[in-house]
This record gives sequence, structure tokens and C-alpha cells, in this order.
Amino acid sequence: MMHTDKNIVADFLLKPRFRIYRHLLLQLVLITMTFNISLDGGAEIAQDTTSAIAWFSYYLLLNSIIYFNLYVLSPLYLEKEKYQKYLMGVVLLIIVTLLGIVALQAILYDSRELKELHDVSLVLLNLLSSIFSVGLMIAGTSTLLLLRHWIGYNQRIDELESTTLQSELQHLKRQINPHFLFNMLNNANVLLKKSPEEASQLLFKLEDLLRYQINDSSRDKVLLSSDIHFLNDFLNLEKIRRDKFEYVISKEGNIDHVALPPLLFIPFVENAVKHNPDSEHESYVHLVFKVWKDELVFQCINSKPIKLHNETKSKAGGLGLKNIRRRLELLYPDRHTLEIEENENIYKVNLRLTL
Repeated sequence: MMHTDKNIVADFLLKPRFRIYRHLLLQLVLITMTFNISLDGGAEIAQDTTSAIAWFSYYLLLNSIIYFNLYVLSPLYLEKEKYQKYLMGVVLLIIVTLLGIVALQAILYDSRELKELHDVSLVLLNLLSSIFSVGLMIAGTSTLLLLRHWIGYNQRIDELESTTLQSELQHLKRQINPHFLFNMLNNANVLLKKSPEEASQLLFKLEDLLRYQINDSSRDKVLLSSDIHFLNDFLNLEKIRRDKFEYVISKEGNIDHVALPPLLFIPFVENAVKHNPDSEHESYVHLVFKVWKDELVFQCINSKPIKLHNETKSKAGGLGLKNIRRRLELLYPDRHTLEIEENENIYKVNLRLTL
């Protein structure tokens, strides 16, 4: 509700379609102020023509002051942070206003009515009151103008940050997608030489993967079940390519109703396959998805080839994991934990997301 209220105030102050309403509101305030001042002076505006003319003249004078401040002094000096020149302009504006008030009184009232002002204390009191009133109105309009510019500036900063965030996310996603596609085409190329029948099966499955990647992954969010199906096809392709490779995907909780950004887990799985190229021994990748209340736990556990342990340790991670760390920071700030465990035999990723 608070956010909505802020938006309403910002829209009213900034949107061009509300310009006429802003001016009408200002006129209503000025009419109310000048009318109350006239009543405080004991004038009966509706019955006294001179008082009505005096009120209307005072109303026009205040309009001139405020709009001169809004459209001349503030754009020239205040918004450009030339505060000394702006202050000098305000002082001159107040002096001109006081002279205007004196001239109006001299024109509209006869000498007998002005005799009351010969008392020095009354003259000083009226002078201070007029200076305070005019200065207060100028300060109020300048404050509203600065507030308007401050809100507009913050909105531009928010829009810029949002645009930058979306651009960075799209850039990270584009970095992930070609890497995955390259791996799959390389797998298909290997199988075409080894077994055309298996290569045909691989290409058929690759069609589904590409359909997901081109269509579903372009969305902001996809169902977790769809992403798991994508990972299953990916690992199944790896199993076709490699004889001694096994994988298991475990699911717990209400998986079907969870939606999250696409291709969030494939970098971990790609990394597990890429750094697990043992063709002489059994290798595996185990994926675990657990949904409990508002939390998702993902685990990726893969075996490590013994004889390539040192090389694998130095290469593990790379661009894919660097990208996914950044995506997690952007998509789940302060709502995720990522831990990686490694020993001589296994490489394990633990990811927790607050949904």
C-alpha cells in the first residue's frame, strides 16, 4: 500500500496528464489563502466592491510571484545550484511584491483609510507580515519543485538500474546457451561416426532440448518440472554418448507448482559432465531437488576421474559457474546460499533458494 501511495504522488507531480490538475490545485490554495487574509482584515468581499478588487489584485500579484519563481528563477538558478543568485532573485522578488502591495493600497484606498498606517509599529508589523507571507509561499513552491525533480531523478535512476539488471541477466543467459548447444552438437558429431542409429536418437532428443531452449528459456520463469525434464534429456544424451555413465534425478516435495528462472541449474550439470570424462571407470551424476515450504534445495553430485584429479581440480568451475553465481546474486539477493564441496572422489554443489 505504501508503494502504491508513493506512485500516486510521483505520478501526480511528474506526469504531463496531471499538469492541469496541479495548476488547479495551486489556484485553489491561492484563492483560499487570499480569501482568508481578506476576511481576517474584516472586509466583506461579497458586499464591498473595493475589497473584492483588492482581493483579486492581491490574488493576481501572488500568482505572478509564484509563477515567476517556478518558471524563471528556479530553472535559471535553483535547479542549476546557483544558490546565491537564486537568493538574490528571491529578495528582489519580495521587494517588488511589497512595492506592489503598497501601490495597490494607495490606489484602492483613500487617504483617510491609510491614516491608520502612519503608526510606525503598525507599518513595521504589516511589513514583516507581508515579507513572511510572500517568503513562505516562495519557499513552499520551491520546495515542491525540488521534490518534483528529486522524485523524477530517483525514478530515472531506478529505471536505469532495472534496465541494466535486465541487460546483464540477458547477457549471462546468452553466455550459457551457446555453450550448451556447442556441447550437444559435439556429442552428435561423435555419435555420427560411431553409431548412426544412436546419433539419430540423439538428434531426436536434441530437437526437444533446442525447442525448450529457444521457446521456454526465453521466458522470465518456467516450471521447475520443465527444467528438470530438460536436465533429464541432457543427461540422457550424455548417457547415450558414454558407455560407463549413470545418472539419477531425485525429487521430493511439491515440484510441479514451483516456478523459477530458466536454465538455472544447467551450468552445474554441464560442469559435472565436463569434468567427469572417465571412460575407463564408472562415472555418475546425481541430482537432488527438494521443495519444502518456501525453500528449494538443489544438489549436484558427480564422481571425479582418479587419474585426472589434479587437472580437474584446477579447471573446475570456469565461465559457467562464474555466470551462475552472478545470476544468483541478481535474481536471489540475500535469498540463496551456494556451497561447493570437493575431495578426491566427488564434487558436490549445494544450493538453497528462498522462493
